[in-house]
Amino acid sequence: MDAPSPARGHAPVMLAEALAALAPRDGEAYLDATFGGGGYARAILQAAACTLTAIDRDPDAIARGRALEQEFAPRFRLVEGAFGDMESFVAAPVNGIVLDLGVSSFQFDEPERGFSFQQDAPLDMRMDRAGPSAADAVNRLSEAALADLIHFYGEDDDARRIARVLVQERAAAPIARTGALAAAVERAVGGRKGARTHPATKTFQALRMLVNDELGELSRALTAAERILKPEGRLVVVSFHSLEDRMVKTFLAARAGLSALGSRHAPEAPDPRAPSFRLEHRKTIAPSEAEVAANPRARSASLRWAVRTDAPGWGEAPAFELAPRASEEWSRIV
Repeated sequence: MDAPSPARGHAPVMLAEALAALAPRDGEAYLDATFGGGGYARAILQAAACTLTAIDRDPDAIARGRALEQEFAPRFRLVEGAFGDMESFVAAPVNGIVLDLGVSSFQFDEPERGFSFQQDAPLDMRMDRAGPSAADAVNRLSEAALADLIHFYGEDDDARRIARVLVQERAAAPIARTGALAAAVERAVGGRKGARTHPATKTFQALRMLVNDELGELSRALTAAERILKPEGRLVVVSFHSLEDRMVKTFLAARAGLSALGSRHAPEAPDPRAPSFRLEHRKTIAPSEAEVAANPRARSASLRWAVRTDAPGWGEAPAFELAPRASEEWSRIV
């Protein structure tokens, strides 16, 4: 979820499509690995007499979810943790897993969390409220690492200019608040006439992804899902920007034996391993026009799903490392 909803609270994106892909059934076990506002969890529990485990790394989300846990006891269990560690929270293989990636509207709507520049607040962005914050990244990463981060994670062509200005401004005083960061980025690149979003949007995205290791979490979650899904179990993933979607698409295509086979001049040999997933719907599913009109933050959403085969798992997926300089420096800070 990469933009706040029109009203306070959390409206799960493509809920009907996700539920149709997951197809919950009575007596089966499911995992909602990104509980957030609980919209998917409630829908799953209402759709079938199944059991559900839900995970969230945000202690605020856990606190909000306790009422839902009591409402659906004993079929529902809510645990605090990172979705990349999902294997630690399920005792047996499950019939389905749903991942709703990104930031919840609750996090965007709480200024003190520092995810948004709509209101001035401490520059935080930590989903679990632990470890170094976005302010640490802005003020401690080198100019080269900041440019690397904003270019690759934020997909911003003005990354070098932004990084240069951030380093200049932090030399006078630490950049400790969301308003200061947004203003600095705007000074670096201007207002970008005609743009639908604020010029700092991509910088905020890049910092949030670094601070919370979002791509690392997703990589670990995908390989964990392969291990804990039963044959014919379903994996449903809703993503909100191209980096997440690319990772999901690449992983599922490879595991389904559909990776590109190179060119006619240098053909790539097919992987000899049996596919561990089957794609029932190869193309991404996008939200309807009606949903986007009702909830503009849904416009960038992409849903992909696949069915686990009975073939052995392939093991760990290759690392999805985009910004090595930023990651190396950040590892020393963490």
